[in-house]
Amino acid sequence: MGLAKELFECFRGQGKFSLKDAYLKYPDKPKESIRARIYENLGIRFERAAAGVYCTCSGKEGCLVLEGDGRDLSFLKDESIDCILTDHPWEDEKSNKGGNRAFSKYPCFRYTEGDFREKARVLKKGCFLAEILPEENGSNYQYLYGIKQMAEKCGFLYYTKVPWEKSGFVSNTGRKSKNTQDIMIFSKGKARALRPDRKKGDGAVMSGAKGMLPAKFQIPPVPKKERLHQSELPVSLCEQILEFVTCEGEVVLDTFAGSGSTGEACLNKGRNCILIELLKENVEKIQLRLKRKVQEEERHRKAGSTGRTI
Repeated sequence: MGLAKELFECFRGQGKFSLKDAYLKYPDKPKESIRARIYENLGIRFERAAAGVYCTCSGKEGCLVLEGDGRDLSFLKDESIDCILTDHPWEDEKSNKGGNRAFSKYPCFRYTEGDFREKARVLKKGCFLAEILPEENGSNYQYLYGIKQMAEKCGFLYYTKVPWEKSGFVSNTGRKSKNTQDIMIFSKGKARALRPDRKKGDGAVMSGAKGMLPAKFQIPPVPKKERLHQSELPVSLCEQILEFVTCEGEVVLDTFAGSGSTGEACLNKGRNCILIELLKENVEKIQLRLKRKVQEEERHRKAGSTGRTI
């Protein structure tokens, strides 16, 4: 649990509390970190009651699941989204054969510049777009390069690319064995300040993600027998990405939700999310998945408050 969520859970329902109260409650935490987490979450988890005095607000993360075309974002307001994390159903006949994307049984397509224009419209300035993409090969390298070009034309800056190594999985199709995909990360204009500035200290931050991204994400794929969707992303992968590029209480958009992994990761990490999925049967599976997740969290919360195991 992040510090902001710990503070929220600690003071929820107790009326007003001061910074001094928070410092006394968490003597092992730096005072500047406590202040920073409260300030970051004003209007989300906390409200200012007076100078140095705060109270908790609703702070309840939620997930909206919509049946529709993830390429049509006309219903969203300009600069209303804090992060876009998505894995579009990329069209590549050779890459879609074999491994965990065998003979794609869902509609596929290739992005156009208009797709990135819409992503740029709804994303807030400085915020991040994370596209999960196939490993580069002889049939898709031009398309993957084209994605960078289209994104740049629409106001995105290339931030970095991190491979996702699917531990314990190997696909033996194509010219070489494969067990990776790439997470390509862009920022809308200059990246916002999330990275701690250790030289200045006192909670200061500088441009960039919350920390130095790893050389690679090493996470096994979802076992075939447990998948709700053919190309389902591991929740833990989504969680790790969100930790680097978002803050608690923010709104994450997944335009091609598939199994709803991004939604579950958002609920786990205290983010709000909007999930768009084209196929009705997948929408129903996502809704059931997230409903079960919320019910499970409620059981744990009640067990914690009563000291009983439910």
